[in-house]
Amino acid sequence: MVGGVDDMRSSDTAFGLTAEQVGYAAWVRSVAGSLGEIPPVHGAVNRPLVKALGEAGLLRGLFGGAPDQAPRDAAAMQLCLLREMLATVNTEAETALALQGLGSYPILQSGNDATRDRWIPGVASGDVVPAFALSEPDAGSDAGALTLEARPEPSTDSGHADAWTLHGTKTWISNAPDADVYSVFARTSPGTKARGITAFAVAGDARGLTGERLDMVAPHALGTLHFDGVRVTAEDMLGEVDEGFAVAMRTLDLFRPSVGAFAVGMGQAALDASLAWARERELFGGRLIDQQATQHTLAEMATRVEAGRLLVRRAAAAYDSGAPTHQITTTAAQAKLFATETAQWVVDQAVQLHGARGLQKGHLLERLYREVRAPRIYEGASEVQRTIIARGLIKGDS
Repeated sequence: MVGGVDDMRSSDTAFGLTAEQVGYAAWVRSVAGSLGEIPPVHGAVNRPLVKALGEAGLLRGLFGGAPDQAPRDAAAMQLCLLREMLATVNTEAETALALQGLGSYPILQSGNDATRDRWIPGVASGDVVPAFALSEPDAGSDAGALTLEARPEPSTDSGHADAWTLHGTKTWISNAPDADVYSVFARTSPGTKARGITAFAVAGDARGLTGERLDMVAPHALGTLHFDGVRVTAEDMLGEVDEGFAVAMRTLDLFRPSVGAFAVGMGQAALDASLAWARERELFGGRLIDQQATQHTLAEMATRVEAGRLLVRRAAAAYDSGAPTHQITTTAAQAKLFATETAQWVVDQAVQLHGARGLQKGHLLERLYREVRAPRIYEGASEVQRTIIARGLIKGDS
């Protein structure tokens, strides 16, 4: 394995990893490989898989602190190693795990003690499935334009709202409509864009909440949610009134480098498969790997995957070291942009090397080919990442 866990060398510690982190990555890959065959579920939450991730201890890796301690924020590097190693073995398991983190972190980071205690332990054990409900039909990349309305119910005591009803639609929501709890972002102050958004934890069985599944190319659980007077109170609020955009960005800033790690894992899996196939395939009286064109393709694949890995680790290190916000944002955007675009290219080249068999239903590359497209869109499309990077250049933040 080139550049992967099976080939980890002392040089890994010189490029952002400690010996402990190298060992952790090896453990994740070993445990992921022993999960066994859990039948896939197309378009819905695979609860047996989520539960298996919890029982294996992998979901606990989403959080910091010892297993016998209350969960807290994990290091960005740990999230990256966790997602990269899982992606090299099982992309469905990786996606299920990542969504457990993305959906629960607004609650972990900004919820009150009672809300955290209600949901977070179940997320870590695999008994609770959360979701991050930000996108709307007309507010995807421009999250500040969301229109889901939180109508206040004035308190008779103070005159200030201590309860709201939610009205509107969310769409492209991972784990919807099957999640047990949603981190929902709603507009509490009209016309103020990002500053008028408030975050709430909403139970999946809340009265007035309905939804339907969306059928996608990849077998992800993705759906639309409809809020028809769903009632929430100040106890359900995540953070402060009108400060929900910061809640969302705090979670996304932590998880964005690990999207790049997911892509690196897919690229590594495609590279490993291509190397094995090129050594095995007999062609024109020799092996496929003996052809210079094949060697050059493999060399380019390996170089791009490694470059993506280093950008991801750089972004994670910036976050974990407490670098200035502009540096964290810019390096995370660079990592996500390069790693996801690279993974798409590497998987495509791997399919080309394998020929038609690479597109046969059930083949590793057929699955990767379907899975690799979405990361260039979610959590900020490639075009958005380029805009973020350019703003950093213009401001001299790079």
